[in-house]
Amino acid sequence: MLHPRWRHSPVPRPGPEPAEDAENAENAENAENAENAEDNDTRQGFVNFTRWSARLPGTQRRAAARTEHPVPPDRLGDGSVPAARAERPTGEAPAVPALDELPVREVLDRVPALVALVHGPDHRLAYVNDAYVAAFGARPIGAPARDALPELDELGLLPLLDQVLRSGKLRTIKSRKAPGGRSYSFTCTPVTDGACGGRAVLVFATDVTDHAEAAERLRASERRQRETAVTLQRSLLPQELEQPDDLRIAATYQPGGTEAAVGGDWYDVITLGGGRTALVIGDVMGRGVRAAAVMGQLRTAVRAYARLDLPPHEVLQLLDGLATEIDANQIATCVYAVHDPNEGRLVYASAGHLPILVRDENGAVQRADEPTGPPLGTGGWIHSSGSIALGPGSTAVLYTDGLVERRNEDLDEGIAALEAALAGATGTPQVICDRLVRSAGVTADHDDDVAVLVLQHPARTGPDGDLFRNAALELLGGVEAAPRARAFASGVLTSWRFPPDLHDLGVLAASELVANSLQHGTPPMRLRLRRTDRRLIIEVTDGDDHLPRRRRAEPGDESGRGIAIVATIASAWGSRRTPGGGKAVWCEFVLPGVK
Repeated sequence: MLHPRWRHSPVPRPGPEPAEDAENAENAENAENAENAEDNDTRQGFVNFTRWSARLPGTQRRAAARTEHPVPPDRLGDGSVPAARAERPTGEAPAVPALDELPVREVLDRVPALVALVHGPDHRLAYVNDAYVAAFGARPIGAPARDALPELDELGLLPLLDQVLRSGKLRTIKSRKAPGGRSYSFTCTPVTDGACGGRAVLVFATDVTDHAEAAERLRASERRQRETAVTLQRSLLPQELEQPDDLRIAATYQPGGTEAAVGGDWYDVITLGGGRTALVIGDVMGRGVRAAAVMGQLRTAVRAYARLDLPPHEVLQLLDGLATEIDANQIATCVYAVHDPNEGRLVYASAGHLPILVRDENGAVQRADEPTGPPLGTGGWIHSSGSIALGPGSTAVLYTDGLVERRNEDLDEGIAALEAALAGATGTPQVICDRLVRSAGVTADHDDDVAVLVLQHPARTGPDGDLFRNAALELLGGVEAAPRARAFASGVLTSWRFPPDLHDLGVLAASELVANSLQHGTPPMRLRLRRTDRRLIIEVTDGDDHLPRRRRAEPGDESGRGIAIVATIASAWGSRRTPGGGKAVWCEFVLPGVK
């Protein structure tokens, strides 16, 4: 049973006393005088905030709700609380008024957010709350916002106020740093009022300094991580490209913009010896330091496998297994190509990479898009090699997807655009490289990293052509093969006007290589001599695929010293299996005066 003091019971309300009638009349007269003074203030440029508060969003709805659903007299006490709570025990705090009965100005004066009210086309200041004054100091009521609120002008909010007045729609800007170092998010809301033609804006600013500082710390951390990844990426790429005797090569790497984490694009040029050159380009899927680290491991592995002088598809087969061991969840695309100046072709194998583009001496562009296998790291695929002509005067381009891939375009369209740009590109490899990057629209804020590798096989004529010569002799075997080879080598080296020391070393190396082929190989055999502007290359091929190796001959051995002699007198030597079966054994001598 409820205590009697909390029971609902009607409270009689006595009528007004005669003395109160005079007091009420006096109050009504004072209110009328205050209203007239208020209208005068409005005409002078000052706006009564109570009038504006009646037009704030939600105020009309609450007023209508009170009209439609009035509170019965028996539920009211002395204030806005129910009669059951009108009687309070002695000493308790007074009842809190209902939210709808609180004056708007009193509410806004107490909120921690910054509030200002401006009206008219020049945004004259009608009101600022205490939080605004605490943040920026006292402001002159009635002055234009450009003079009264200079902080808003400095933040560029005055044009936003114009937009709100014109459109009648709310506008918001986030995290602007105000004078004093604090950051605020501003919301500008249109407010209607009949007296001023509805041209008013309520500016509400929330302090977001903590959020802004946290976001800046996050951005700084991301910048440091990106700089670390870019530094790692560039350190793992070739610092200086190897320049083969027969090719002219240039490359460029462009990391993604500041909003994009660096990827795993990479390239390399590897001289294999005997005049042959390996070229490789790839793209590790993923972003950041992890992708750059995987890229570095793959590049190191490619250089190691290239020293084995294996066909391109065998190199990719080895890389595929290694990629799986590095990270089973990481895949990469790659194309590995080998250029042999004696063949005039580019032999390549592709693991899910974009096709090589080759422009011939007449400007026609050909796409080398077959064969192509799946990316590295997928496993279970037998790669194969293809070839494309790369004769004198030709230019080839190897590239990653950042150069041709766009979000709103098909990939083939990007490759076709690159073909058109390559067809009209002339000049040195570096000039062509830069032109292709520009034509693709790659800028500093590009959303993906880009790697491009351009190689040219120059067409040499005149004096330059005299520095690049070839001579070959077919050997059928027999006892006369070695004397024929020595005589042929001596005549060719003499016609090329080599110094006597180099002439004698070249004849000795050719004799030993032919003797080794006669003893351990099978016909057909060929002796090939080749000179460039930097070295002399001697190569012997035969039909046996057993590769020789250097070993130490015992004093009583009658054979086994030929390869050791060649390795001693030559600058470099090596061997490889040939595509049609058989092997090639070569050695080279650096020409005098070449560093």
